[in-house]
Amino acid sequence: MTVPIAPLDTTVTTLDQSFTGDYESYLNLPVESPIRTLQDAQALLQDVEKETGIKPALIYVDFVPVSLQAKQQAKNKALPGNKPHQDDDQLELLLITGKGAPIRKRIPQATRAQVLALAQTFRREVSDPRKTRTNSYLPASQQLYQWIMEPLATDLQAQKVTNLSFLLDAGLRTMPLAALHNSQKFLIEQYSIGLMPSLSLTDTRRINLKQAQVLGMGISESTQGQSPLPAVPIELKTIVGRLWPGQIFLNDTATLENLKTARSRQPYSIIHLATHGDFQGGAIGNSYIQFWNQRLQMDQIRQLGLSSPPVDLLTLSACRTAVGDEQAELGFAGMAVQSGVRTAVASLWYVGDAATAALMTKFYSSLRTSSIKAEALRQAQATMAEGRVSIERSQLQGLGFVTSLLLPTSSTADLPDKELSHPYYWAAFTVVGNPW
Repeated sequence: MTVPIAPLDTTVTTLDQSFTGDYESYLNLPVESPIRTLQDAQALLQDVEKETGIKPALIYVDFVPVSLQAKQQAKNKALPGNKPHQDDDQLELLLITGKGAPIRKRIPQATRAQVLALAQTFRREVSDPRKTRTNSYLPASQQLYQWIMEPLATDLQAQKVTNLSFLLDAGLRTMPLAALHNSQKFLIEQYSIGLMPSLSLTDTRRINLKQAQVLGMGISESTQGQSPLPAVPIELKTIVGRLWPGQIFLNDTATLENLKTARSRQPYSIIHLATHGDFQGGAIGNSYIQFWNQRLQMDQIRQLGLSSPPVDLLTLSACRTAVGDEQAELGFAGMAVQSGVRTAVASLWYVGDAATAALMTKFYSSLRTSSIKAEALRQAQATMAEGRVSIERSQLQGLGFVTSLLLPTSSTADLPDKELSHPYYWAAFTVVGNPW
């Protein structure tokens, strides 16, 4: 017997409640969040469109059991506290826009086992620095696009949607969505995109960043066993000074104490951390951000007080996340919630600091004029994907407002490519939390 199809408003609430529970449990969040309804979601999307002029949509990507019997078998097998699931669960997509009924699509030929395996293959192929002169990622990228995006393409075009927020089931939360490909274009060339843990956990308030100041911290030297990041001083001086007003703390001044002191004197609404970070499996405390004299474990990040006064954007430009680990996924996709900021921008894998300096320069340049943060990142990624950013004699070219950047030769000497169009160089960066 097939599973009865629930009403759409019930499905939205149930899905968001389920995803919210995943993060609340793993992150040990102190308070249960009220669950947002379909009506809440559509009212929010209408407000965003009025305020920004962009047309946003939410896409839930979930797996559902084939039959009532399969559903019961999964429940019987599930350990206490774990969600029941089967390898033959089918992919289901749920599209929500500001007006009209949500659109639900079941993809019976795409099972949980198939999709998760291909998502891991895709991530590995894109993030392998030895394959930047190949298109080895394309078969997986295009198949995932066919399963996840193609069934919704007509509806997205009909409603003139320009911004997508993905809310993803376990196993998909560290997929480099920007590099999904439809055989002609990358997804990031069509839409600005972001990753939400759940709608209920996302702080969807918006502020105008035009008068914001940036607190920039970075570590270019090796500390506590981490590899050096020689382009970090250039990255910071470009973002803070040439593009935005603010203050820089480099190397031995990049400490937790200085971050707290600076924030107590000036409520910086943008914090940029050009230092190593690692999202690992196991307890949330296994993941960390590297400061000069210590590693800040992610279960301690609330002590920074980034929610009071609120930080609107936290950027981690040199972090990485374990592949195929559901707990590491929860740490990455739950980063904005855990830290108390509205939006985080972070990398799924360590890209190398020459490409990072390029992308971050273009991102912060676009952030001055973009109506939403996700659009600023889209412009930066599309600029690189289209081959407009290159390295010539250790100079980054094609960055727009900042015409060129002279990098340390140690940042560029080992780069196999002089143009940075392969998704390895740009697809790792993800807007997490509030994309607007």
